[in-house]
Amino acid sequence: MKLAKLNDGPEIFHTIQGEGVSAGLPAIFIRASRCNLHCRWCDTDYTWNFEGTPWPHDFDADPNYHKHRKSDVTIELSPAEIAEHVLRFPTRRVVLTGGEPLLQQSAWLELITLLRKADPAYLFEVETNGTRMPTPDFEAAIDQLNISPKLANSGMEESTRLIPEVLTHLADNPKAWFKFVASSDADVAEIESIAARFKIPSQRILLMPEGRTATELDRHSAGFAAEALARGWRFCDRLHVRLWGDKRGV
Repeated sequence: MKLAKLNDGPEIFHTIQGEGVSAGLPAIFIRASRCNLHCRWCDTDYTWNFEGTPWPHDFDADPNYHKHRKSDVTIELSPAEIAEHVLRFPTRRVVLTGGEPLLQQSAWLELITLLRKADPAYLFEVETNGTRMPTPDFEAAIDQLNISPKLANSGMEESTRLIPEVLTHLADNPKAWFKFVASSDADVAEIESIAARFKIPSQRILLMPEGRTATELDRHSAGFAAEALARGWRFCDRLHVRLWGDKRGV
Protein backbone atom coordinates (compact mmCIF):
# COMPACT_ATOMS: atom_id res chain seq x y z
CA MET A 1 0.00 0.00 0.00
CA LYS A 2 1.15 3.54 -0.70
CA LEU A 3 1.13 5.58 2.51
CA ALA A 4 2.35 9.06 3.33
CA LYS A 5 5.77 9.07 4.93
CA LEU A 6 6.32 10.80 8.28
CA ASN A 7 9.98 11.09 9.27
CA ASP A 8 11.38 7.65 8.34
CA GLY A 9 8.16 5.65 8.71
CA PRO A 10 4.51 5.62 7.70
CA GLU A 11 2.13 8.34 8.81
CA ILE A 12 0.25 6.21 11.33
CA PHE A 13 -0.49 7.91 14.63
CA HIS A 14 -2.61 7.71 17.78
CA THR A 15 -4.54 10.88 18.54
CA ILE A 16 -7.92 12.48 19.20
CA GLN A 17 -10.26 12.66 16.20
CA GLY A 18 -10.51 16.39 15.55
CA GLU A 19 -13.37 16.62 13.03
CA GLY A 20 -16.77 15.20 12.25
CA VAL A 21 -19.27 13.26 14.34
CA SER A 22 -16.49 11.34 16.11
CA ALA A 23 -14.64 14.46 17.28
CA GLY A 24 -13.04 13.97 20.65
CA LEU A 25 -12.75 10.18 20.41
CA PRO A 26 -9.34 8.48 20.50
CA ALA A 27 -8.39 7.08 17.11
CA ILE A 28 -5.53 5.67 15.08
CA PHE A 29 -5.01 7.50 11.79
CA ILE A 30 -3.49 5.85 8.72
CA ARG A 31 -2.74 8.34 5.96
CA ALA A 32 -2.79 7.04 2.40
CA SER A 33 -0.70 8.68 -0.28
CA ARG A 34 -2.17 9.72 -3.66
CA CYS A 35 -5.32 11.69 -4.42
CA ASN A 36 -7.44 12.13 -7.54
CA LEU A 37 -8.23 15.76 -6.61
CA HIS A 38 -6.02 18.82 -6.15
CA CYS A 39 -7.61 21.37 -3.81
CA ARG A 40 -5.69 24.63 -3.82
CA TRP A 41 -5.85 24.91 0.01
CA CYS A 42 -5.13 21.23 0.79
CA ASP A 43 -3.17 20.74 4.01
CA THR A 44 -1.95 17.28 2.96
CA ASP A 45 -0.56 18.33 -0.40
CA TYR A 46 2.39 15.98 0.12
CA THR A 47 0.04 13.13 -0.85
CA TRP A 48 -0.47 14.42 -4.41
CA ASN A 49 1.39 17.65 -5.29
CA PHE A 50 4.42 15.95 -6.77
CA GLU A 51 7.22 17.23 -8.96
CA GLY A 52 6.09 17.53 -12.57
CA THR A 53 2.38 17.97 -11.80
CA PRO A 54 0.62 21.13 -13.06
CA TRP A 55 -1.66 21.76 -10.08
CA PRO A 56 -1.58 25.19 -8.39
CA HIS A 57 -1.57 25.50 -4.60
CA ASP A 58 -1.91 28.36 -2.14
CA PHE A 59 1.59 27.53 -0.89
CA ASP A 60 3.00 28.53 -4.30
CA ALA A 61 3.18 32.11 -3.02
CA ASP A 62 5.84 31.00 -0.52
CA PRO A 63 9.28 31.16 -2.21
CA ASN A 64 10.46 28.34 0.06
CA TYR A 65 7.72 25.97 -1.09
CA HIS A 66 8.41 23.35 -3.73
CA LYS A 67 6.46 20.42 -5.11
CA HIS A 68 7.27 17.13 -3.44
CA ARG A 69 9.49 14.33 -4.70
CA LYS A 70 7.40 11.13 -4.53
CA SER A 71 10.17 9.04 -3.03
CA ASP A 72 10.63 11.56 -0.21
CA VAL A 73 7.00 11.59 0.89
CA THR A 74 5.78 8.06 0.10
CA ILE A 75 6.38 4.71 1.77
CA GLU A 76 5.05 1.30 0.69
CA LEU A 77 3.94 -1.29 3.24
CA SER A 78 1.88 -4.44 3.04
CA PRO A 79 -1.44 -4.63 4.91
CA ALA A 80 0.23 -7.07 7.34
CA GLU A 81 3.00 -4.56 8.09
CA ILE A 82 0.45 -1.81 8.63
CA ALA A 83 -1.52 -4.06 10.98
CA GLU A 84 1.61 -4.52 13.10
CA HIS A 85 1.83 -0.75 13.56
CA VAL A 86 -1.86 -0.39 14.42
CA LEU A 87 -1.87 -3.24 16.94
CA ARG A 88 0.71 -1.42 19.07
CA PHE A 89 -1.92 1.10 20.14
CA PRO A 90 -4.70 0.44 22.69
CA THR A 91 -7.43 2.20 20.69
CA ARG A 92 -9.80 0.23 18.45
CA ARG A 93 -11.12 3.09 16.29
CA VAL A 94 -9.13 3.39 13.04
CA VAL A 95 -9.46 6.27 10.59
CA LEU A 96 -8.45 5.65 6.98
CA THR A 97 -7.52 9.04 5.58
CA GLY A 98 -5.43 10.55 2.84
CA GLY A 99 -4.97 11.59 0.18
CA GLU A 100 -7.93 9.62 -1.13
CA PRO A 101 -8.22 6.22 0.57
CA LEU A 102 -10.73 4.80 -1.90
CA LEU A 103 -7.97 4.55 -4.51
CA GLN A 104 -6.71 1.46 -2.59
CA GLN A 105 -9.90 -0.29 -1.49
CA SER A 106 -8.84 -3.92 -1.89
CA ALA A 107 -5.72 -3.40 0.23
CA TRP A 108 -7.75 -1.66 2.94
CA LEU A 109 -10.11 -4.62 3.00
CA GLU A 110 -7.18 -6.93 3.61
CA LEU A 111 -6.02 -4.72 6.49
CA ILE A 112 -9.52 -4.56 7.99
CA THR A 113 -9.77 -8.36 7.85
CA LEU A 114 -6.41 -8.75 9.61
CA LEU A 115 -7.27 -6.32 12.39
CA ARG A 116 -10.75 -7.70 13.02
CA LYS A 117 -9.25 -11.18 13.16
CA ALA A 118 -6.96 -9.93 15.92
CA ASP A 119 -9.84 -8.15 17.70
CA PRO A 120 -13.47 -7.98 16.45
CA ALA A 121 -13.89 -4.71 18.40
CA TYR A 122 -12.08 -2.69 15.74
CA LEU A 123 -14.17 0.10 14.17
CA PHE A 124 -13.25 1.80 10.91
CA GLU A 125 -13.94 5.28 9.59
CA VAL A 126 -12.92 6.39 6.12
CA GLU A 127 -12.38 10.01 5.10
CA THR A 128 -13.10 10.42 1.40
CA ASN A 129 -13.79 13.22 -1.07
CA GLY A 130 -16.90 11.48 -2.40
CA THR A 131 -15.72 11.09 -6.00
CA ARG A 132 -14.97 7.35 -5.93
CA MET A 133 -17.66 4.71 -5.62
CA PRO A 134 -17.00 2.30 -2.75
CA THR A 135 -17.18 -1.35 -3.65
CA PRO A 136 -19.98 -3.27 -1.91
CA ASP A 137 -17.49 -5.21 0.23
CA PHE A 138 -15.60 -2.08 1.27
CA GLU A 139 -18.78 -0.15 2.06
CA ALA A 140 -20.08 -3.03 4.18
CA ALA A 141 -16.79 -3.30 6.12
CA ILE A 142 -16.60 0.40 7.03
CA ASP A 143 -18.50 1.56 10.11
CA GLN A 144 -18.57 5.25 9.20
CA LEU A 145 -18.04 7.20 5.98
CA ASN A 146 -16.88 10.79 6.42
CA ILE A 147 -17.58 12.39 3.04
CA SER A 148 -16.03 15.77 2.24
CA PRO A 149 -17.38 17.01 -1.11
CA LYS A 150 -15.33 19.89 -2.45
CA LEU A 151 -16.80 23.31 -3.19
CA ALA A 152 -15.81 25.86 -5.82
CA ASN A 153 -13.38 27.33 -3.28
CA SER A 154 -11.18 24.26 -3.92
CA GLY A 155 -10.22 25.69 -7.31
CA MET A 156 -11.45 22.70 -9.33
CA GLU A 157 -14.14 22.35 -11.96
CA GLU A 158 -17.47 21.00 -10.71
CA SER A 159 -17.26 18.02 -13.07
CA THR A 160 -14.05 16.96 -11.32
CA ARG A 161 -15.14 17.40 -7.70
CA LEU A 162 -18.82 16.36 -7.81
CA ILE A 163 -19.67 12.94 -9.25
CA PRO A 164 -23.49 12.65 -9.23
CA GLU A 165 -23.83 8.85 -9.14
CA VAL A 166 -21.39 8.59 -6.22
CA LEU A 167 -22.91 11.36 -4.12
CA THR A 168 -26.45 10.12 -4.77
CA HIS A 169 -25.41 6.64 -3.68
CA LEU A 170 -23.65 7.85 -0.54
CA ALA A 171 -26.50 10.16 0.46
CA ASP A 172 -28.69 7.06 0.73
CA ASN A 173 -26.30 5.34 3.16
CA PRO A 174 -27.06 6.08 6.85
CA LYS A 175 -23.38 5.45 7.68
CA ALA A 176 -22.35 8.46 5.57
CA TRP A 177 -21.83 11.96 7.00
CA PHE A 178 -21.13 14.97 4.78
CA LYS A 179 -18.60 17.55 5.97
CA PHE A 180 -18.23 20.78 3.99
CA VAL A 181 -15.33 23.21 4.41
CA ALA A 182 -16.54 26.80 4.06
CA SER A 183 -15.06 30.28 4.24
CA SER A 184 -17.86 32.53 2.95
CA ASP A 185 -21.61 33.00 2.64
CA ALA A 186 -21.31 31.91 -1.00
CA ASP A 187 -19.95 28.59 0.22
CA VAL A 188 -22.99 28.11 2.47
CA ALA A 189 -25.30 28.76 -0.47
CA GLU A 190 -23.36 26.24 -2.57
CA ILE A 191 -23.72 23.61 0.18
CA GLU A 192 -27.47 24.17 0.20
CA SER A 193 -27.55 23.63 -3.55
CA ILE A 194 -25.49 20.43 -3.37
CA ALA A 195 -27.62 19.07 -0.51
CA ALA A 196 -30.82 19.69 -2.47
CA ARG A 197 -29.40 18.28 -5.71
CA PHE A 198 -28.21 15.01 -4.17
CA LYS A 199 -30.89 14.72 -1.46
CA ILE A 200 -28.41 14.77 1.41
CA PRO A 201 -30.34 14.70 4.73
CA SER A 202 -29.77 17.92 6.69
CA GLN A 203 -29.10 15.98 9.90
CA ARG A 204 -26.06 14.35 8.24
CA ILE A 205 -24.46 17.61 7.05
CA LEU A 206 -21.58 19.18 8.97
CA LEU A 207 -20.42 22.75 8.34
CA MET A 208 -16.75 23.36 9.14
CA PRO A 209 -14.87 26.68 8.87
CA GLU A 210 -11.67 26.67 6.81
CA GLY A 211 -8.54 27.47 8.79
CA ARG A 212 -5.08 26.27 9.74
CA THR A 213 -4.93 28.14 13.08
CA ALA A 214 -7.35 28.85 15.92
CA THR A 215 -7.41 32.51 14.86
CA GLU A 216 -8.35 31.61 11.29
CA LEU A 217 -11.06 29.23 12.50
CA ASP A 218 -12.49 31.93 14.76
CA ARG A 219 -13.05 34.29 11.81
CA HIS A 220 -16.12 32.33 10.74
CA SER A 221 -16.96 29.98 13.62
CA ALA A 222 -19.70 32.00 15.29
CA GLY A 223 -21.35 32.94 12.00
CA PHE A 224 -21.23 29.42 10.62
CA ALA A 225 -22.58 27.99 13.88
CA ALA A 226 -25.61 30.25 13.42
CA GLU A 227 -25.95 29.18 9.78
CA ALA A 228 -25.84 25.52 10.80
CA LEU A 229 -28.41 26.07 13.55
CA ALA A 230 -30.80 27.73 11.11
CA ARG A 231 -30.61 24.79 8.68
CA GLY A 232 -30.56 21.80 10.99
CA TRP A 233 -26.92 21.06 10.17
CA ARG A 234 -24.14 20.21 12.61
CA PHE A 235 -21.36 22.67 13.26
CA CYS A 236 -17.92 21.07 13.01
CA ASP A 237 -14.77 22.54 14.49
CA ARG A 238 -11.14 21.44 13.99
CA LEU A 239 -10.27 20.30 17.50
CA HIS A 240 -6.80 19.03 16.61
CA VAL A 241 -5.85 22.44 15.19
CA ARG A 242 -6.97 24.15 18.41
CA LEU A 243 -5.05 21.64 20.54
CA TRP A 244 -1.80 21.30 18.60
CA GLY A 245 -1.82 23.76 15.71
CA ASP A 246 -1.13 22.94 12.06
CA LYS A 247 1.11 19.94 12.70
CA ARG A 248 1.45 16.45 11.25
CA GLY A 249 1.10 13.29 13.27
CA VAL A 250 -1.42 14.66 15.78
